[in-house]
Amino acid sequence: MTILVTGGAGYIGSHLVKALLEKNYAVLTLDNLSSGYKKFVLGGDFIEGDILDIALIQKIFKNHPIQSVIHLAAKTIVPESIAKPLAYYETNVVGTLNLLKVCQQHQVKQFIFSSSAAVYGSPLNTTVTETTPCAPTHPYGFTKYVSEQLIQDVAKTYDLDFGLLRYFNVAGASPDGLLGQSTPNATLLIKVAAEVAVGKKLAMPIYGTDYDTPDGTAIRDFIHVCDLVDAHILLLDYLRQYKKAQILNCGYGCGYSVQEVIRTMQAVSGKSFSLNYLPRRPGDCAKLIADPGKIIQTLNWQPKYNRLEHMVESAYLWENSCR
Repeated sequence: MTILVTGGAGYIGSHLVKALLEKNYAVLTLDNLSSGYKKFVLGGDFIEGDILDIALIQKIFKNHPIQSVIHLAAKTIVPESIAKPLAYYETNVVGTLNLLKVCQQHQVKQFIFSSSAAVYGSPLNTTVTETTPCAPTHPYGFTKYVSEQLIQDVAKTYDLDFGLLRYFNVAGASPDGLLGQSTPNATLLIKVAAEVAVGKKLAMPIYGTDYDTPDGTAIRDFIHVCDLVDAHILLLDYLRQYKKAQILNCGYGCGYSVQEVIRTMQAVSGKSFSLNYLPRRPGDCAKLIADPGKIIQTLNWQPKYNRLEHMVESAYLWENSCR
């Protein structure tokens, strides 16, 4: 049976497709190539198309024996979501709705959704568990929260085993150098720092220096893309075996400030680069860290790349190789 990966030509998706193929899964990638690249889909079948095209989705399910869906396709840039909320609700919510409609028609058994720590907003307790109340603070976070609710409601109507993975801050590149973050105009902190280190950008922006943190910059929990991919595959196997829905945080439980990340990038690259201090961005919180206890216990997830230096170095090497 085939696994459909939406957004499989993007940063996380391409790493996931690669890992699935290495485990001999049959994979079909659907991507509109708005932020991904077909050349990074390293095998399996590929269809260029959009999750908003429900006729195309119906055709795909009619022509392929799809048993599982891993849904990554989405718009993901927070400031853009504030400027263009309609586009974010359309792609992220309506696109998910389209997939679920067709999944129900074809009795798809497993559905894994790429969610986000943005659903938590700015919680009082900055280390969050899966039971921390959701209170998103920007349209991107709301679209993920609404999609989560939609999936849970649909699962009550037919036999669908789902997994919601709440990503924290994804970073790094594959150790073999084949894949990395290539999304145009990416805003992920470690990606941007790597671009500055190799000279693709003139200065490193720092949004806010007056947060209630030790050095005044925001603190985040980072996760290596390969560890995140492993979590998807473990969850897929879990759903197939136990048929029990799960909501899981994807982070290491360790926070690093923006300044710490920049210092680490400078140390790894041997480059000292300019910093551009800017006001806080709307929707950003001071500190957000995952409690990874549930994913470790449920999936026996064992991260391999959970050192900041490793994430930063792999991102830098990838960026340097793409000059």
